[in-house]
Amino acid sequence: MDALVLDDVTKRFGERTAVDALSFTVKPGEIFGFLGGNGAGKTTSLRMVLDILRPTSGRIAVLGCPPGRENAADLGFMPEERGLYRGMSAIDTVTYFGRLKGMTTAAARAKGHDLLERFGLAGSAKMQIDKLSKGMAQKVQLAATLVNSPKLLLLDEPFSGLDPVNQGLLEDEILGAARGGATVIFSTHVMQHAERLCDRLLLLSQGRKVFEGTQPEARGRLPARLGIVSRDTPMRCPGVDRAEEVATDPDGWRTYNVTLGEGIDPADVLQCLTEQGITLRRFDQHRVSLHEVFLHLVGTNSADTQGQPS
Repeated sequence: MDALVLDDVTKRFGERTAVDALSFTVKPGEIFGFLGGNGAGKTTSLRMVLDILRPTSGRIAVLGCPPGRENAADLGFMPEERGLYRGMSAIDTVTYFGRLKGMTTAAARAKGHDLLERFGLAGSAKMQIDKLSKGMAQKVQLAATLVNSPKLLLLDEPFSGLDPVNQGLLEDEILGAARGGATVIFSTHVMQHAERLCDRLLLLSQGRKVFEGTQPEARGRLPARLGIVSRDTPMRCPGVDRAEEVATDPDGWRTYNVTLGEGIDPADVLQCLTEQGITLRRFDQHRVSLHEVFLHLVGTNSADTQGQPS
């Protein structure tokens, strides 16, 4: 059984189409990145999965069932807009969220204490949320998300507003949840988190899917780029689209930024240079970032790229 299936899902608000014929599948135990700029349709899609919004058309299956109460106890959700009751204590907050997921008070409270201790908040369990620092409150929100040991974790921009320490904590929790058998889906516009965590990812632009697959498959959408230091031009090799000379040293060694044609394997270029007797001081392949992939697929003028990190 797939953890999540969206089949030709569309959501319109009046004349505006927020999500347009979106289809994808998430397998059990995956860490799945739901990537796109602000306004790409990520939050709207997650809200349909949670049955907060109803799709205009299409089908959604969450853990084999339509969205709704049947599978609510198996879900954990962290919204981008953090929602805690500021007059409630940390432990009462986590217990309350556990009760909403069908846990008994005793079980929710025991699990809450375990989580707060794990997050370094054992001594603050009885403090009110409004007395905690922002970072501490964020840890309470995470504990409330995890209290029911969800089979499917849905995290909407979970790294937003987190300091570096809590970002690391959240990354560790995501990896730990997946190792424990949970499926994790998180939306983000910060590609570095996806690079460190995701098994597979989906790129969304203006409500439409522009890519779904693994990170190597995503990077394969861009032509390979090389850094070559040689006394001879690499343009003699088939498959080299462009070789830009960027530096020359006093001994005649030239540094080139090389772009290969689509589908050209750098190993074939290396073999060609070697067979031609060209001496190389350096031959490096540039590692394409997900941000570069995103800009290539979406375009630098898209509204979805606004605010994207380099």
